[in-house]
Amino acid sequence: MNYLAHIFLSGSDEELLLGNFIADAVKGKQAARYSPGIARGIRLHRLIDTYTDTHPVVGETKARLRPLYKKYAPVVADLYFDHFLASRFEEFSSESLESYTSRIYTMINRHLEHLPEQVQYFFPYMMKQNWLLSYAEIAGIGQALGGLSRRTTFESGMETAGEELRLNYRLYNADFSVFFPELIAYVGEVKQGLE
Repeated sequence: MNYLAHIFLSGSDEELLLGNFIADAVKGKQAARYSPGIARGIRLHRLIDTYTDTHPVVGETKARLRPLYKKYAPVVADLYFDHFLASRFEEFSSESLESYTSRIYTMINRHLEHLPEQVQYFFPYMMKQNWLLSYAEIAGIGQALGGLSRRTTFESGMETAGEELRLNYRLYNADFSVFFPELIAYVGEVKQGLE
């Protein structure tokens, strides 16, 4: 899953959310440098990633994407799923996506100086360009994937992934419809074990 899903799955616990948000910038045992609440969020992020990576529906999504995007298929799938969460946000939250993302940016920004350097670098761009809200539109996902494509060392083809989403929208939406409720249920179970 990508940023929006990780943040959303954290619920209302700020430290859990911060840890889940920064986890990709925290390597190995570096989690011990953070408060217990943030460390829990980092562990939750890793559990979500493992569950996602091994889920059979996500496996089908990645298999569909692999001929086009090869090793970048998981990255494309993650962003597609963030698109469906953003575009269908009212199915999962009583808060509008616009209000939610504004609140989340404000909260993360309050803690920014204590977050990893990598996060301090990209977060101002994320907030200014409103990545989380832009994910609701295919154009926003296309722009995000195009940006990732420009930063890859190898030819990724990700700049075409917005068009692939448009062409096979129903298929990817159906994958999300099966997978995401199961992920929500899984996170509900494992959160209790992180206490």
